Amino acid sequence: MPDPIGAMRVLANVDDLPAGLRYVLVIGVFDGVHRGHQRVIGATVDAARDLDAVPVALTFDPHPSAVLGGSAPPLLCDPVERLGHLSRLGVGIAVVQPFDRQFADQTPEVFLRRLAANRDLAGLVLTPESAFGRDRAGAPATIERLAEAMGFRVVQVDQVIVASAPISSTRLRESLVGGRLAEVRRLLGRRYAVIGEVVAGDRRGRALGYPTANLRFDRPLALPLDGIYAVRVSWGGSDPLDPARRADGVASLGVRPTFGGGARTLEVYLFDLDEKLYGERLRVEFVRRQRGERRFASAEALVRQMERDAARARRLLGESSR
Repeated sequence: MPDPIGAMRVLANVDDLPAGLRYVLVIGVFDGVHRGHQRVIGATVDAARDLDAVPVALTFDPHPSAVLGGSAPPLLCDPVERLGHLSRLGVGIAVVQPFDRQFADQTPEVFLRRLAANRDLAGLVLTPESAFGRDRAGAPATIERLAEAMGFRVVQVDQVIVASAPISSTRLRESLVGGRLAEVRRLLGRRYAVIGEVVAGDRRGRALGYPTANLRFDRPLALPLDGIYAVRVSWGGSDPLDPARRADGVASLGVRPTFGGGARTLEVYLFDLDEKLYGERLRVEFVRRQRGERRFASAEALVRQMERDAARARRLLGESSR
């Protein structure tokens, strides 16, 4: 795990928190780092300032649902990008805790005393839905009682409500599947993006005059509705939010029905760039969905549509602010 990201230190275990550290802690998966998460992180940073402490975020890998439920939902944010967002929100230390059955089986009291061992746990930030420890016994009422005994402050943070409903990672995934990119942007506070590694494809795009970068994902990621998208792409550097290079382009997400279908694939044509990017990790930001995926009668008909798609994407991206 890289250390640091920006001004933030990244640790691989809660036991690696420095001895003598005075800190305020927030616990969560923070998948997507959406506006609800941003409020919670902001409250953590504010409380740490008030208590003359370091703001610390504890997150997990793998996703707890993979261990406790047998499968995890598709991710809304690349793990490295997630750390970048936490750093920019003011987190001083992020702990990416390995999550397994043994870790999950701790009682809330044992876990809190582990956090406070040789350190000064000054505060813990909770939402009404917060719960940790064996059987999720560490609900806010229990934590309040333990806080009084152990001498740390509990900070309660309300959910962010948009369109009469709370922001959640589940709601974000549903909006993505439904193709509602504008709603996704409202919930995230930014455009949706994914990160994938460029791998060799069938080179059909190059033969058609539109060489594309085909992306492979390390883990299952939440993807929007199949179709053609105007996209902004960036890559290079250790922090995906501070890339070395950028380009605009048009992306195709789907099964390529014109050529008989196949595995669901994201491929990106970058404007005014013709170089091999194999092995690069591209961050693809979805700006606008232009149309759904279609089957064309011939490769020639597909190329004519690709020309229209590229021209429209250039126009849309030229009108859209970064």
